Amino acid sequence: MTSLLLTGATGAVGARALTLALADPRVERVVALTRRPLADPDPETRVVLDNRVVDFQALPEDADWWQVDAVACALGTTRKLAGSPDAFRRIDHDLPVRVGELARAAGATSYALVSSVGADAGSRNLYLRVKGETERDLRACGFPSFTAVRPSGLYGGTRTRQENLGDRLAGASRVLSPVLPARYRPVHVDLVARALLDAAISAVPGEHVLESETL
Repeated sequence: MTSLLLTGATGAVGARALTLALADPRVERVVALTRRPLADPDPETRVVLDNRVVDFQALPEDADWWQVDAVACALGTTRKLAGSPDAFRRIDHDLPVRVGELARAAGATSYALVSSVGADAGSRNLYLRVKGETERDLRACGFPSFTAVRPSGLYGGTRTRQENLGDRLAGASRVLSPVLPARYRPVHVDLVARALLDAAISAVPGEHVLESETL
């Protein structure tokens, strides 16, 4: 049975991953780190939900809830919503990596990350470069199992923010999916959430990349 640390549980992918985790027979406990409290789970749910409301800019280093088996990270934003390149990098790079460092130090052996198609630490594109740097720096944390899930545009799920241009383009491109290269076709959030959760729980040794066309 797996104890799982989940970040990004209020976003489209993270919320779906939380729902799946609470119904997964492989999971016994979910520690969900959020900025605001989550709704109470169904009282019939067997899995324990330990919701910790935290300041992500000042994560406690010695909290006992870092002691989990696996981490599933669905944290992410856009440059526009973050307000600046530095703020975007803090959310999409610094926070996932810091969570990884603290969880690994406490004994976690598996980390699964929602990244992006085209992630590349050498890219000139800010978004893709930061995603690639995050993957690189999480690999350096030394998890026996590390998986980067790299979806293309997302559709479906419940968004906690206003729809942006990327969301609209992803929705419009669904019409063109049959003629788009498989890697760039929009992916439903359910598929991404399932891949994220399975990668974290299965903890297959080594470093893995799940490209969009495989989801």
